Amino acid sequence: MIVPKTSRLAHLLERNRAWSADLRARDPDFFRRLADQQAPKYLWIGCSDSRVPANQIIDMAPGEVFVQRNVANVVVHTDLNCLSTMQFAVDVLKVEHILVVGHYGCGGVKAALDGARLGLVDNWLRHVGDVAQKHAAVLDRIDFAAQRHARLCELNVIEQVVNVAQTTVVRDAWERGQNLTVHGWCYSLENGLVNDLGLEIAQHSQLAERYHRALAQLREHVP
Repeated sequence: MIVPKTSRLAHLLERNRAWSADLRARDPDFFRRLADQQAPKYLWIGCSDSRVPANQIIDMAPGEVFVQRNVANVVVHTDLNCLSTMQFAVDVLKVEHILVVGHYGCGGVKAALDGARLGLVDNWLRHVGDVAQKHAAVLDRIDFAAQRHARLCELNVIEQVVNVAQTTVVRDAWERGQNLTVHGWCYSLENGLVNDLGLEIAQHSQLAERYHRALAQLREHVP
């Protein structure tokens, strides 16, 4: 296919073709296999931040991770986009793991923490503000702003894991005995490493105990 030189995005189309050619040279059957089926074991619910690419962070190829992203990796029970993605991933694709992944340095979390006004997105970030209010006693004990920001990134992930675990999609899957585990992670932009926040839920009866244990674990570590 000829890339029109007049296109302002011609450089991206050229890079796409170079990427495709390189991949096919290394693995001629890659795209045929990819087109034949989609059978990921993982659903990634993460932030829209361009610095947090799901597949690359966990070194997975296309087709291995189903992805839902939004500002500040929030899971809201009225968000039909997120819920539909979860339902398709759990009921149709039969994923085995839901990864709720926040990241340190999240701009959305910082805006909610600082009470900054950014526009329409303020209404969405109110959910993160609610997390900050819920854990105000914890956050108020942290003197340094950067550490307080990091702690809210972690707390936000933990609360969103709880929200995932309380959806009808996940609860119905557990009730019918489906193998499904929800995890809470926080990714570092500084070193590319994922911090497992110690919240891993494989059935609804585990939720309360593991939630409180994860919060206790956070209290023992400086962010």
